[in-house]
Amino acid sequence: MKLKQTELHDIKKLAAKIRYGAIKSIQLAGQGHIGGSLSVADLLAVLYGKQMNFRPSDPHWASRDWLVLSKGHAGPALYSALAATGFIDYKVLETLNRGGTILPSHPDRTKTPGVDATTGSLGQGTSQAAGIATGLKQRGLSSYVYLIVGDGELNEGQCWEAFQYIASNKLNNCIVFIDNNKKQLDGWTDDIIRQFDISEKMRAFGFTTLHVNGSNVEEIDAAIDYLKTIKDSAVCVVLDTVKGAGVKFFEEMADNHSVKFNNSQINAKTDTVLEELKQVFEEEENV
Repeated sequence: MKLKQTELHDIKKLAAKIRYGAIKSIQLAGQGHIGGSLSVADLLAVLYGKQMNFRPSDPHWASRDWLVLSKGHAGPALYSALAATGFIDYKVLETLNRGGTILPSHPDRTKTPGVDATTGSLGQGTSQAAGIATGLKQRGLSSYVYLIVGDGELNEGQCWEAFQYIASNKLNNCIVFIDNNKKQLDGWTDDIIRQFDISEKMRAFGFTTLHVNGSNVEEIDAAIDYLKTIKDSAVCVVLDTVKGAGVKFFEEMADNHSVKFNNSQINAKTDTVLEELKQVFEEEENV
């Protein structure tokens, strides 16, 4: 079902707030994974703004949907989404990766309310999601698992082992999202290990697969709605994105996987970006 205008408005505001929180927390930390955090901001806004079932007051609610951010270096975006939806206080974002924080650089389910899976060692989140989805099926629960994987992460063979398992068992309750932002730590993904056609590879593995603009919340939402109607196969969305998505300054930065905020020019431009993002959502609330 097409998003209502009010839903579209709210999701875009949430995406701006997620970007704001991720960028601000990384800037305060002095360094962090800007590029891959921003490329999943729109997806997270759709999930937390409409598609996911959750209770911030009860993070371990038995009937909740689960989110596994296998590309754990995008933790700042997840934390920002959790703050925006009430799992944690927004001020806590200022403690990212500091001593004693509940927000380590990569998600840890023992530290942060709302984090369902400890990730960061690439590939391992795919197996966790497969196990969670299996358990939900065995318990007769209708909850979904939303698994977010990076395209560079697909270099890990564990991803493909988990995908085989998910497809073989037709775990349609595990929706796989592949963030195809085309870059990873050491450069362009295809220059390191060629990806070929990710969508066709997933189809060959037995997934009903859609390819969408990963910065278009309407396309993302429609893809999820459709895949929730699939009953006889595993399901996947390949998101066509770019590192730093939604913020031109970071999109155009050559080395935007991890950014150091170590000079006045970068910090000044970042401050401008933050003010622009804040204007998108501050009409009804203040951060």
